[in-house]
Amino acid sequence: MGKNIDINVNHITRVEGHGNIVVNVSDGTIEKCEWQVPEAPRFFESMIRGRHYSEVARITSRICGICSIGHTLASCKATEDALGIELTEQSWKLRRILKHAETFDSHVVHLLFLVAPDLLGVKSVFPLLPTHPETVKQALRLKNFGHVVGSLLAGRTTHPTRPVPGGFSSYPTLDEVKAARERLENEVVKDWDAIVQTLASVAGQIPTFDRPTEYMALHDSVEYGLYDGCIQTVMPDGSKQQWPLDDYLSVTNEFVVPTSTAKHTRNKLPSYMAGALARFNNNYDQLRPEAKAIAQTLGLQPQCHNPYMNNVAQVVEIVHSLHTVKEGLDDLIANGIEDQPLAKPTRFDSEGFGAVEVPRGILFHNYQYDKEGFCTGGNCIIPTNQNHGNIQFDFDKLVPEMLNKDMTQDEMRLHLEMLVRAYDPCISCSTHYLDVEFKE
Repeated sequence: MGKNIDINVNHITRVEGHGNIVVNVSDGTIEKCEWQVPEAPRFFESMIRGRHYSEVARITSRICGICSIGHTLASCKATEDALGIELTEQSWKLRRILKHAETFDSHVVHLLFLVAPDLLGVKSVFPLLPTHPETVKQALRLKNFGHVVGSLLAGRTTHPTRPVPGGFSSYPTLDEVKAARERLENEVVKDWDAIVQTLASVAGQIPTFDRPTEYMALHDSVEYGLYDGCIQTVMPDGSKQQWPLDDYLSVTNEFVVPTSTAKHTRNKLPSYMAGALARFNNNYDQLRPEAKAIAQTLGLQPQCHNPYMNNVAQVVEIVHSLHTVKEGLDDLIANGIEDQPLAKPTRFDSEGFGAVEVPRGILFHNYQYDKEGFCTGGNCIIPTNQNHGNIQFDFDKLVPEMLNKDMTQDEMRLHLEMLVRAYDPCISCSTHYLDVEFKE
């Protein structure tokens, strides 16, 4: 007689939003294996219609409380592209540091508070308080530093106020920048070095799994693409292809599936992956030497096809962003911060495209404006939606492999939950309205 398995995780914990895992195996035969997303759309693309261009980023930053800096930057970029607004070099520098601060902040939260309990064999971070008190304190200080730098440049990390179309509405003082730089040197580097040792000691708990897929990320000819660049994918054979941002619809190809209220996406293959591992596989050569060194220490090399290793790629990106923030703060201290006026629009009645890499992957914003600068339409495609199809295909390959290994139901449930958490999904970012047709 074959094995019977009944896994019904409703809802998976330690992720943002609601997603279900349903697996039924009867007498050794897989009857159902589904990654389900039951959350409702949130209508942001409708909210921005009729709004002046100066209001749009304020609204779309509310799509996500974790990646609100990324949504703000993608929104500003799309508006600036539409209205012919040219940023100053200082604004570009500030936004670049801000993007790295958000990446550092979010990756620290995901790795140390949501993923680490799996690797340490506990249900949440709370059992670690008595067993690993100093590690928890270090994690909290690192998270706080990411928040401090984000707030320093953006006014506040959640739903930022300073980045606006045309530049920044206000600026930090040099004393504030110097204080952040001093804290980075005296506290953050030491905390991070200690955390890396802890992570390295449990890296062997990351499951081995291999499913080659397509990986999509921004690619910037100047640096490791987080703030700017074109769309690039790398296929399982290592071949790469690039597209301009205004081709994003032909690359993402959204479609509807019965098990999800969020749309799925596909490009050359039936699914693709976005996020830290996708960026790593696309842009490894542009990582800082310190980041490449930690990748080697933790056994991560391009091209990696194990989605669980997305978390290791996040560790690598933390190192890359930490050193980039350090370099950026040094530059501000050396050259000063000028109180610059906002750059103005040079045209109206046009369309624009913007994209950044938020921690979970490539994020697209696209707006149309009328001749007076009011928004007539918009489209936002978030990275978690782009990953739903890839998670399902991972399930389809992983479940038979786990059955062949004669894993228990509890072991299978843990591996499936860890797989979803490895993608760092932010399911609540769903933005689209789903057309429903009723048949009489």
